[in-house]
Formats: sequence, C-alpha cells, structure tokens
Amino acid sequence: MTNPLDDALIEFLIAISKKAGNAIMEFYDTEFLVRKKIDNSPVTEADEKAESIIRLALNKRHPDIPFVGEEAYAKGHRPDLSGGLFWLVDALDGTKEFIQCRDEFTVNIALVEFGNPILGVVHAPAKQETYWGSSAGAYLEEKNQERRPIRTRVPSKNGLTVTMSHSHRADEEEYLKDYNIKEKTHSGSSLKFCFIAAGKADLYPRLGTTSEWDTAAGHAILSFAGGQMTGLDGTPIMYGKNDIKNPFFVARGQLIESIKA
Repeated sequence: MTNPLDDALIEFLIAISKKAGNAIMEFYDTEFLVRKKIDNSPVTEADEKAESIIRLALNKRHPDIPFVGEEAYAKGHRPDLSGGLFWLVDALDGTKEFIQCRDEFTVNIALVEFGNPILGVVHAPAKQETYWGSSAGAYLEEKNQERRPIRTRVPSKNGLTVTMSHSHRADEEEYLKDYNIKEKTHSGSSLKFCFIAAGKADLYPRLGTTSEWDTAAGHAILSFAGGQMTGLDGTPIMYGKNDIKNPFFVARGQLIESIKA
C-alpha cells in the first residue's frame, strides 16, 4: 500500500477537518440528544455527522486505506490493518466538553504507518484553531492569523507547566510529585498535546483510560514539534493493536528530566 503523504494530502485533511468542525458547530449550544454507548461514554448526532463527513471524504480519495473511526468501531466496523497503513479518526474528541458547551473539543485525523502516527491534524472548531504535524514540521493556524511553525520549548528553571484533563486523578498527582511544578492548567480533548507542541506547556501525564483515536493525531503533532509521548516506563506508544486502548502515558516537551523536584 503506497503512502500518500504529501503537501496536497495535508491541505486536504485540513479542509476536511474544518468541514467536519463546521458540521459540529451547527449543533453547538443547541438542544441535542445525548445517548450512551455500550462503554457508557456519551455520543451525539454531531459525533456521527462529523465522522461520516470525514469517512466519506477519505474513502473517496483513498479507498485502499482502511478507516478506523470511533463511532464506526463502536458499531463493529473493524477493518483489516495488516497492510500497515490506516486512518485513525476521532471526529469529535471531547464530547463531554461539547455537551457542556466548553470550547475545548476537537476533530482528530491521523495517518498511521506500521504502528506510528506519521501525520496528524487537530482542529478546534469553537476556538478556530488548527494544528497539524508531519515530517515537514508542525504548524498552527489561528483565527485571522497566518499559519506558523510551532515547536516544543525548554521549560523554565522555575518549574514546569503541566496540562491535565478536567477529571484528573490522584495517581497523576502522585506521578507529578517527582517534578518541580510551577503551574497546572486543565483542558479537554487532544488540545493538551497541542499546547505542549506549541510551547505553551511542558508535561501531560495520563493515568486513565484512553483509546488510540484519542491520541494519534496529537501524538503526531507533538512528535514533529520536538516532543515525545511514551508509556510511563519510556516504551513507545503504538497504534493498530488488537486492543484499541492505550497504556498509561506521559507526553512531554524538551529536557523535562532536568526539572525534577
């Protein structure tokens, strides 16, 4: 299976992510039905409409590349990934934030090759921000501003800025005791990876359940911005496993170990 990664594909994915984001915004701050999936996680019509837009666009352009999306997977659509190349999509990451009318939800599209995310696009429609990363580098496009390259930062000697989920856990607080922490911020969705990639934060520990589609796009952006995402023991995070769940992980910028407590 031929890897289609080039500038034209990146622009196509940015456009598709924005189209899906526009569809999501049609439901934002309105009364919409919220259902529970088998795993008790919430799903809305916005999740399904956005995923359909992305799936149809990707299948039309690259029908030979398997598509793994959160909602399709929940309905039993689990394609053969033995070819090594596949799409991994969470069309509305941060559904809880979306339901609560926060602006922290995202559209996540990743291209994975032999377990590694080689391209990621994260679009935050309510914020009008789009991040992407590939071997050509990592970039950010904000509302009414020109796109610009982004890079992880060397942390301040005064301590780290940690970005965490709103529902952070005691285990994560225990993990952070090993570090000199200056500030903690909270956000939903894969924006936490993007904040580190853009040099706005330094560390994101996650000692809770996530699935591959939650992290692949952000993982790619972070990696191509000079950061890392690994298991707690330093092992690589891989995609396309038989178990779609990720191990516990930590995402980091540069020289984090130099800011140990």
